[in-house]
Amino acid sequence: MTDSTQAVLKPARPAQRGERLAGKVAVVTGIGAGIGQGIARLFAMQGAQVLGCDINAAAAQATVDACAAEGLAVHSLHPLDLTQTAAAATLMQQAALRFGGIDIVVNAAAFGAFEWLEQMDYETQWRRTLTGEVDIVFLACQAAWPHLKARGGGAVINFASANARMALPLSPALAHCAGKGAVLAMSRQLAMEGGPHGIRVNTISPALVVTAATRDPLDNIPGFEQQVLGKFMVKRLGQPEDIAWAAVYLASDEASWVTAADFAIDAGATAW
Repeated sequence: MTDSTQAVLKPARPAQRGERLAGKVAVVTGIGAGIGQGIARLFAMQGAQVLGCDINAAAAQATVDACAAEGLAVHSLHPLDLTQTAAAATLMQQAALRFGGIDIVVNAAAFGAFEWLEQMDYETQWRRTLTGEVDIVFLACQAAWPHLKARGGGAVINFASANARMALPLSPALAHCAGKGAVLAMSRQLAMEGGPHGIRVNTISPALVVTAATRDPLDNIPGFEQQVLGKFMVKRLGQPEDIAWAAVYLASDEASWVTAADFAIDAGATAW
């Protein structure tokens, strides 16, 4: 193996303790697994006070317990269904009451149904995906907005996807592509609305990250992993830490002049 190949295969930078988010209050949705879990943990490591949530109570509690075992305080409201207006409002109100305000909102929670066009059911798959990928972001941002304005500004991080910009053969991601494309466009508009209030809104667009949700196609669709890696310039699959480090930057004061931007954390997949 050459030195250059070793560099390409270098794993994600592990989560590390620091003070890049010291003194900040962060709300992170979808902490039960994957990217949301990785962000909640790294934010706590970097000094933020974190209130998370998840619709899966057992998964959220497992994250809280695992962080506590590392000496990290990650708090959570669970189960919490963020497709409900009252639940989104409760989450933001609790963060403000417990910690005195909100500085950061990370909308990592999402639901997507993956099916080909001709097999997709409109109500249970198409509509449910748009609710679980678009409405869920709108409701959380709307609920957080007055708290961010009261704080004199803050950072909102939403999740688009490489699939907002490109199709991926072997992946029946029609509704997911539509939902993430909507998040990308919505976030630019939110950045414009938030600018006068000091609210920065950016998106992260990951390519495939190994999580519980992506294990099924990786394990069960022949040729899928090879198809994914074929688009990558860095020849490894993404890890939650790859995304969490980008979120730390966007949430920090280091990014005080960054808004309406989309960060393609995708091993170069969308650059072809």
